[in-house]
Amino acid sequence: MTKGILLVAVMATLSFGTAFSCDSTGNGGFAPENNMKIEVGDKAASNATMTNELFLSTVARVSSVYESIVKGKGGTLVMNNKWDDSTVNASAQQSGKTWQVNMYGGLARHPLVTTDGFMMVVCHELGHHLGGAPKKGGFGSAWASNEGQADYFAGLKCMRRVLQNDDNIAVVSKMTIDAEAKLRCESIYKSSGDIALCERITMAGKSLAMLLGDLGGSSNVAFTTPDVSKVAKTNDAHPAAQCRLDTYFQSTLCDKAISDEVDNKDATKGVCLKKDGYAYGPRPLCWYKPGSNE
Repeated sequence: MTKGILLVAVMATLSFGTAFSCDSTGNGGFAPENNMKIEVGDKAASNATMTNELFLSTVARVSSVYESIVKGKGGTLVMNNKWDDSTVNASAQQSGKTWQVNMYGGLARHPLVTTDGFMMVVCHELGHHLGGAPKKGGFGSAWASNEGQADYFAGLKCMRRVLQNDDNIAVVSKMTIDAEAKLRCESIYKSSGDIALCERITMAGKSLAMLLGDLGGSSNVAFTTPDVSKVAKTNDAHPAAQCRLDTYFQSTLCDKAISDEVDNKDATKGVCLKKDGYAYGPRPLCWYKPGSNE
């Protein structure tokens, strides 16, 4: 009997002391669980532009912006940069006041992942910590924004905050921008700089949606073929690749100010809502079920 009580106490300590939005190896993390591995030096399977230096500097760009923000919310941000790890995924966890993000070299090396796309994964993992409601349910994990909300936060707040002072016009001048992305960004934003930022983030989202589709057997996703399904209740798990592309796209088209913060309990704060007249920008119904006040 004593041993049974002790075991329960130990399990409780493990459950509440360290909470994961996904496990520490990355399985079930940013992407659904997968067995793909891309080793360092595997040139045939790798993005030729991604190096260890670029991997580290991309993570550092995001963490340097968000370290003080996390500190202001009572946490300490720890970035675990695992370039040598072949895992094609990423993950996040909290242990007390330590907020961790685990980034793996296998994901960064995937040929469909652009540098901006990789940065958006860092933002997604931070989104589990900072993305607000809706949250994942269950004991020990109520801290974590769900997968769709982490995606939405990545484009709505994080990427915008990190890239806002870049010469985005020059950056996108060297990119191929999908016609639909260009059309929608130009319809929402007025300045050429804001339009370019919108286009840049949108194409980062497409990079990730193509990766997610590829891991699921097909990278055939497009801005012109949105997922028209509607969930009966909010899906906390990974939406399908097309639905995730729709989320990245809508997050970029939501012109709410970066400073208009999301909330850990109220899913209507800091986001675009249909009831407020936003035709573009609200979270897609393929994973999100709006409340009665939306």
